[in-house]
Amino acid sequence: MSAVRDVAVFVGSLRKESINRKLAKALAELAPSSLKLEIVEIGQLPLYNQDDDQNPPQAYTEFRARVKAADAVLFVTPEYNRSVPGVLKNALDVASRPYGQSAWNGKPGAVISASPSAIGGFGANHHLRQSLVFLNVPAMQQPEAYLGGADKLFDARGKLANDGTRTFLQQFIESFANWIAIHAKP
Repeated sequence: MSAVRDVAVFVGSLRKESINRKLAKALAELAPSSLKLEIVEIGQLPLYNQDDDQNPPQAYTEFRARVKAADAVLFVTPEYNRSVPGVLKNALDVASRPYGQSAWNGKPGAVISASPSAIGGFGANHHLRQSLVFLNVPAMQQPEAYLGGADKLFDARGKLANDGTRTFLQQFIESFANWIAIHAKP
């Protein structure tokens, strides 16, 4: 039996009833036994300031350690103004610094976006991928995952209410497990 891979999950929305948080929880439930998905909170991180590199806030230190400890990373995000939410961009910046000490380096990753809109966060998904290239996060290319009309995919308890979406997400998370197996460090 292979080792269980620790996947740090970053949700780009801080909203209590976030569609993307519901999506992250659904993916954790659908994940194969080879993956353990855990949401890593990002809302408590102070805005990145390079002046803090010599004496970083404790929140930075703890966050960087958590990212470094993960075997892989999964980003679940809405789209704000055709890009990623500021809180998610800040998390990327915090864990990528100080220069040359990026906690993201080499971690296999995946991106999934969800939105009530028809295009399902396409802009945020691709904008995030641009940053991941620079951070040396090999991001899974297929299947691409943009969930449009996502406000109608969950029931009142926050559980998936659409069998087609459940099947797609099952395929997505199984593909990600394979991606991690190929790209994870031994």
